[in-house]
Amino acid sequence: MDRILIIDDDVEMCTMLKEYLESEGLETEVVHEGTEGLNRALSGQHDLIVLDVMLPGISGLDLLRQLRSESAARVVLLTARGEEVDRIVGLEVGADDYVSKPFSPRELLARIRAILRRPVTDLPGKRTVPRTAPILLNDIEMDFGTRMVRRNGKPIILTAVEFNLLELLLRSAGRVVTREQVAELVLGRNLNSFDRSIDVHVSKLRRKLGNLPSGEERIRSIRSAGYMYLYTSRSRTD
Repeated sequence: MDRILIIDDDVEMCTMLKEYLESEGLETEVVHEGTEGLNRALSGQHDLIVLDVMLPGISGLDLLRQLRSESAARVVLLTARGEEVDRIVGLEVGADDYVSKPFSPRELLARIRAILRRPVTDLPGKRTVPRTAPILLNDIEMDFGTRMVRRNGKPIILTAVEFNLLELLLRSAGRVVTREQVAELVLGRNLNSFDRSIDVHVSKLRRKLGNLPSGEERIRSIRSAGYMYLYTSRSRTD
């Protein structure tokens, strides 16, 4: 049974949400304060964390920053409707997805299940089950045995979303990947025309990877189409 940690100070909402998620087969723990929530999030006992941005003791965004320094745990942010800055900053800090309040429990459940279907990216030194041969492209290597990415042999720490996004781009190198494909295959949901989360994830990935050895940008935006990963003909993917 998948284990969910909810960190939110709205007691009534959490009680309702816990009952709903447990009726859908998810073991659910609730914490109403940020410092305790961070301690529970770092315990490694949960498959996914639902985190409110507005918390007493420590803000949700500060909690997420501290969590990301030690853990690649999957996180869904709860943000106030209309607070686009919180959503963008949350994705920048390392959230996997977000849901705006007020929301239906069914919508949150759909986001949770979509994220749980994605493999989690481990931190260096942690083991995971190998899936396939590495991808080698220019100076980038993706190792699925450790879910690590290296550039010129040096590790680059990616979130689960960033890792899966890079895999999609590398396997399609030289071809356009549409925003709809990214939404479906990486985020696990349909594309919303007002959703900027894809742009944020791509921007973060660009910064972490840097430019190609030639100085060109690795991930090119194709207007009204999507994205393309550039490569030289001397490289290959497996």
